[in-house]
Amino acid sequence: MYLHLGQDTVIKVDDIVGIFDMETSTISNVTRDFLSNCQKSGKIINVSMEMPKSFVLCCDKKKKKKVYITQISSTTLLKRTGYINEIANV
Repeated sequence: MYLHLGQDTVIKVDDIVGIFDMETSTISNVTRDFLSNCQKSGKIINVSMEMPKSFVLCCDKKKKKKVYITQISSTTLLKRTGYINEIANV
């Protein structure tokens, strides 16, 4: 299954490590440092021309990390993955 992040960017749901709200997660210095290090090493892909609302951390089968920054809210992205529906059926 794939997840549309905005613009022309689609990622595999299996590669997603986490979906994070930009406003609440960047309060932590650890998260800010992580994003800064990813930016310096070229691992951040910005798929938004607007104010970012969330970021998605991905790791493929080769253990290659990528961080996608998007204007779509973390709640909307989570709903698109269908993960919430799986929890509700338990």
